[in-house]
Amino acid sequence: MRSAKIARKTAETDISVEVNLDGTGAYDNATGVGFFDHMLDQLARHALIDLSVRCTGDLHIDDHHSVEDVGIALGQALSAALGDKRGIRRYGAFHLAMDDALVRAALDLSGRPYLVWDVDFPTAKVGTFDTELVREFFQALSTHSGLTLHVTKLAGINSHHIAEAAFKAVARSLREAVEPDPRRADAIPSTKGTL
Repeated sequence: MRSAKIARKTAETDISVEVNLDGTGAYDNATGVGFFDHMLDQLARHALIDLSVRCTGDLHIDDHHSVEDVGIALGQALSAALGDKRGIRRYGAFHLAMDDALVRAALDLSGRPYLVWDVDFPTAKVGTFDTELVREFFQALSTHSGLTLHVTKLAGINSHHIAEAAFKAVARSLREAVEPDPRRADAIPSTKGTL
C-alpha cells in the first residue's frame, strides 16, 4: 500500500494527516474550518485516495495557518506515499465543470514544485472562509509534495462553485498521475532515472 502518516506541530497548529493513494476515496477530515473540510472531502473522493486530516489551529486569529499548514502536511504525506514514484503515470490533467464554473488543472509529479494559479473569485469569502486561502492551500501542497501544478478558471460566477471545481479538477488530475502505469510498472517515469 502506498500510504503515509505525517504529524506537524507548531506554535500555530497541531496537525496529523494520513493518506492512502490506493484507497477508495474514503475521508475523515476535521480542521475546524467547515468549508475547508468540505473541500478536503472532495479532494479525497475524486482522487480516489483515502484521507484523514486532524487539525487544531489558532482559529481565533483566522483560518490562514490551519489551511496553509494542512497543505504543507498533506504535501509531505503525498511525497512520502509516492516514494521514488516508480511505476506511476506521473502526469494528469482534467477539465471540471460544476454548474457555472469550469476549471482546468494539469500537474506533473516532477519533484519540482511550481504553482501557476489563474483563478479569481468574485467574492472575498464563501461563508466565513477567505477565498484567497484556496491558493494558499495549493501553494503549500505544491511546494511540499514537489508538484508542478497549473490551475486555470475558464468560467465561473459563483465563488463556492469555483473553489469546489478547482479542488475536484486537481483531484481528478492527481488520480490520473498517481495511478500505476501497467506498461511501465517497474520504471521511474523520467529519462533522468529519478524524480
